[in-house]
Amino acid sequence: QVQLVESGGGLVQAGGSLRLSCAASGSIFRFNDMGWFRQAPGKQRELVAVITSGGRTRYADSVKGRFTLSGDYAKNTVYLQMNSLKPEDTAVYSCAAGDNRGGFVARYWGQGTQVTVSS
Repeated sequence: QVQLVESGGGLVQAGGSLRLSCAASGSIFRFNDMGWFRQAPGKQRELVAVITSGGRTRYADSVKGRFTLSGDYAKNTVYLQMNSLKPEDTAVYSCAAGDNRGGFVARYWGQGTQVTVSS
């Protein structure tokens, strides 16, 4: 059973930074694209960033230029570096492993980590 465990969330002031980590229980990155999603209260879940199994990255327009997704495949961990955070970035952030062809279809989910940005 594949497990994804997120960490790194917390409370930060606007303009600050956080780095989220998503650690996998096995070497799944080789066969899966990895995505970070977020969901704010009362809003739909949003795909924030994707890194493909080949290492290519894509970002939602709302975070482009501020967030950076990277992977350390030796550690089975992907990271979401979030800079210049805004109050509207407040959400539960979850990582997922799946297939990004034609829209992200998740096979596995993490439990999520809360990010709160104060103004």
